[in-house]
Amino acid sequence: MDKNRDIFLSLLESHKGIIYRVANSYCRDSADRQDLVQEIIIQLWTSFDRYDSSFKHSTWMYRIALNTAISYYRKSKVRRENSVDLSPILESTIGGEETLEADPNLKLLQHFIQQLGEIDRSLILLFLDEHSYKEIAEITGFSVTNVSTRLGRIKKELKAKFQNVHT
Repeated sequence: MDKNRDIFLSLLESHKGIIYRVANSYCRDSADRQDLVQEIIIQLWTSFDRYDSSFKHSTWMYRIALNTAISYYRKSKVRRENSVDLSPILESTIGGEETLEADPNLKLLQHFIQQLGEIDRSLILLFLDEHSYKEIAEITGFSVTNVSTRLGRIKKELKAKFQNVHT
């Protein structure tokens, strides 16, 4: 058991960015993000014994993290809809704060991504994290064709939002 724990902790340390990117994309405030990070780690640990070695560790972690985030998002949606959000543009999942200050388009992109549905948000997050369509398909369970079609639609939607802002 100690060996599994050590392997798990090592994987968690080397791929923690995945967990934080997903949590930042699905949660508005830091308390919710912390709760989601904790829930993702619990889900990763409980499914660690069922890890399929035919997939990369990062693919496995993304899949669990995104599924957990989507479930968390759905459960907390009612609570969020009834709360007041004082900051319309959420903390960055794209670049650091310095980057956001230097480029207002990144701030807009973050805002537009937050407006996407939960599945579309996960797809664009993976795309922006430079995963291939094949990797995104493996993580999400969609076909490569479906990933391509959905991402094309999402990019078109984001482009239209940028054009509306700049006209």
